[in-house]
Amino acid sequence: MKFNKKLYIKTWGCQMNVYDSSRMADILAPLGYMTVEEPDDADMIILNTCHIREKATDKVFSEIGRLKIHKDKKVEAGGSMLMAVAGCVAQAEGDFIMKRAPTVDMIFGPQTYHELPEMVAKATGAYGENRIVNTEFPEKTKFDFLPEEQNQGASAFLSIQEGCDKFCTFCVVPYTRGAEYSRPVDKIVDEAKRLVDNGSKEITLLGQNVNAYHGENVDGKTWGLGRLIEAVAEIDGIEQIRYTTSHPRDVDQELIDAHRDVQKLMPFLHLPVQSGSDKMLKVMNRKHTADRYREIIADLKKARPDLVFSSDFIVGFPGETDQDHEDTMQLIRDVKFASAYSFKYSARPGTPAANMTNLVREDVKTVRLTQIQELIGEFQAEFNADTVGKTLPILFERKGKKEGQLQGRSPFYQAINVPANERLIGQIVDVHVTDSTGHALTGEVVTAVSTSENLTENIVKSA
Repeated sequence: MKFNKKLYIKTWGCQMNVYDSSRMADILAPLGYMTVEEPDDADMIILNTCHIREKATDKVFSEIGRLKIHKDKKVEAGGSMLMAVAGCVAQAEGDFIMKRAPTVDMIFGPQTYHELPEMVAKATGAYGENRIVNTEFPEKTKFDFLPEEQNQGASAFLSIQEGCDKFCTFCVVPYTRGAEYSRPVDKIVDEAKRLVDNGSKEITLLGQNVNAYHGENVDGKTWGLGRLIEAVAEIDGIEQIRYTTSHPRDVDQELIDAHRDVQKLMPFLHLPVQSGSDKMLKVMNRKHTADRYREIIADLKKARPDLVFSSDFIVGFPGETDQDHEDTMQLIRDVKFASAYSFKYSARPGTPAANMTNLVREDVKTVRLTQIQELIGEFQAEFNADTVGKTLPILFERKGKKEGQLQGRSPFYQAINVPANERLIGQIVDVHVTDSTGHALTGEVVTAVSTSENLTENIVKSA
């Protein structure tokens, strides 16, 4: 394949967006585009956006303004540069972006990027057209048209489910990603095998609501996530399995049993709860209670005692009182999350919560967010400190920031930095944990490359 064009992609948001950016690069490779780390002199720039965070659209416009300098400079030199905005902000506000940012050539949502070759042709004038807006939800899923994926490295993402039918009142995902769709089992297994052939040892199964997976097998039967995990674990070469992001309502017994029975499934689960207040959970349309969440955690811990959890929390949702906040603090104390993401509530246009009254003052949100983050930080630091002295299998993914250092993740998804030879990148290696901070570990290599057979033994032995 001959690469004669430069492609710069900037990605915001969730791991699904990271996966989408990788697939966009795969799609554009046959057209001669090679990904680059900097936008200077790029032939095409794609901003793959996320609508979850506060002021998401403003941040996109700010980035467009920054990158316009590079485009203008290249055009002045007699060249050309395509600028595209993709992802959830594009889906939700594509027409507005097109009107306000004339430097943007292409707008497309997360369900249409498989049509990139045609869009590029139109935007470059091959069909006598110029600017493109493509935010329709196609009848056929994009997964039917994607090329085979390129090498993602030792740790790879594999999208198995997309969209959401839950309609939480604060969330734009059902409107930007559409209804829940689950890929067929055979397509997922085939892609997992190709990822292994390209050197991947860890597979993270992705979905906006990943444990709502209900894909069809070749025999016509519908599989849930637990059964799919079992099938992926049977693939030679896959040594570690993770999945994200989950919804408490879709944790079923089959999935709980998978945590008990599938040794390659890592002992870490991100299970967003958003609030510990039943009143807030009802207003958010989460359709579970705080105690039901506690029951799910208890059932999972019974199945896999060393399982640790992370979560998401929205602070200052409309109508949240001091007692609601305290209920959330108590849930955090009860579960003792190993990590979590917490954010001040900010309205997303088009969502039911955007029209709610009884808003919480910003200074109150700030105090509550600080209290939650400090409490979670205590449990994270405590968990990391408890890891010191243990020997864990670590998948080294990349070079560290310091010379002679490699970075990896523990089975519990802790970041770890280790002095090690570059030849160990992409390998699973036993590491003795020597120190911890609130957010990361350090350690020393103590054994040769581990195998999937002794992986779980090492985790249990160190617990």
